[in-house]
Amino acid sequence: MWNNIGRLSTMTWLKLSIPGSLRSGFHGVQMTRNPQVRCISQGVFRTDSKSRPAPSLSSRSVMFVPALYLQQCSMRRVSSTGSGWYQSVADSAPVHFTEQLLISSQQTTMLPWWAGIICTTLVLRTVVTLPLAVYQAAIIAKIEALQKEIAELAQRLRYEISIRAKEKGWSEKMCRYHFKKNLRRIVSELYVRDNCHPFKASLLIWVQLPMWVSVSLALRNISVGLEHIPSGLQHELATGGTLWFPDLTVPDSTWIIPVSLGLINLLITEVYALSKLEQSKFQKYVTNFIRGLSLVMIPLAATVPSSMALYWFSSSCIGLGHNLLLRSPRFRALCRIPSSHSDSHTPYRDITAAFMAKYIK
Repeated sequence: MWNNIGRLSTMTWLKLSIPGSLRSGFHGVQMTRNPQVRCISQGVFRTDSKSRPAPSLSSRSVMFVPALYLQQCSMRRVSSTGSGWYQSVADSAPVHFTEQLLISSQQTTMLPWWAGIICTTLVLRTVVTLPLAVYQAAIIAKIEALQKEIAELAQRLRYEISIRAKEKGWSEKMCRYHFKKNLRRIVSELYVRDNCHPFKASLLIWVQLPMWVSVSLALRNISVGLEHIPSGLQHELATGGTLWFPDLTVPDSTWIIPVSLGLINLLITEVYALSKLEQSKFQKYVTNFIRGLSLVMIPLAATVPSSMALYWFSSSCIGLGHNLLLRSPRFRALCRIPSSHSDSHTPYRDITAAFMAKYIK
């Protein structure tokens, strides 16, 4: 998830990436007007102890659940009704659907829960988010390719504004206003022409973030044994771990998963930062914010059930793999992602060299 947030900062920077010289004053511009070119400036977590009645067997919460889990069993009741926003989200239809998806996946594959969580995460990230990441990379490449044309049109627009200012006696403030207004229009027309509006690059985060929240809350609901979750599933999670986390319903007391999660998220952030030759001030702020958020996730992951922490860790690992895959020239050519000036023929070697130069030497 972190690398996609970083890409959004790139979108904000690229939306109007004009050299500083083009944003300076309007005096002393000398250009030869081309009579064949038309005038640009004119045209162009809270758990309460209240209980609620158990839903009927026909409700959606038991759909796909075998009769084995519908037997009378002692049930751990942790929370039920609640007026808070967190409880509303945890009891929403997307979260219930995700619960059934996780249960069906585990029962179909017959894998232990820890392996089922990792496999389900791999499938979701590969089938849902990887194609969107490819689409995002294509949009970013198109926007980068437009920067040279935008700079040329901005220079020509500056000349026309200076001529018009002399004719109508505009002040520098008025010249700046007309320049920015027309430049925004020109850039918008170019985005429409090449079908690469920056907002389209944010589609990935609008899909990935709700999916991440839904899976996290679904695992939390199963782990704590809510009323609509059969008690047999909670028992399976309690014995479905491995190695140092045999119980997936309790936090990882060793902090191995939380610390590993933080390190992976920091690595994703550094890979993104090192791949950029120059970062704007805004991009640096976003990068530092993500670094801080990665550190905050460590104690947070140590307080949630191990099933949630395992999902977060596996999702970050798969995200790192996808991030590196999208930098491969062969994969980009296979997916027909347009090339840009920032592409490298040896991306992995460049990232490794930059990492060594920054942190080791």
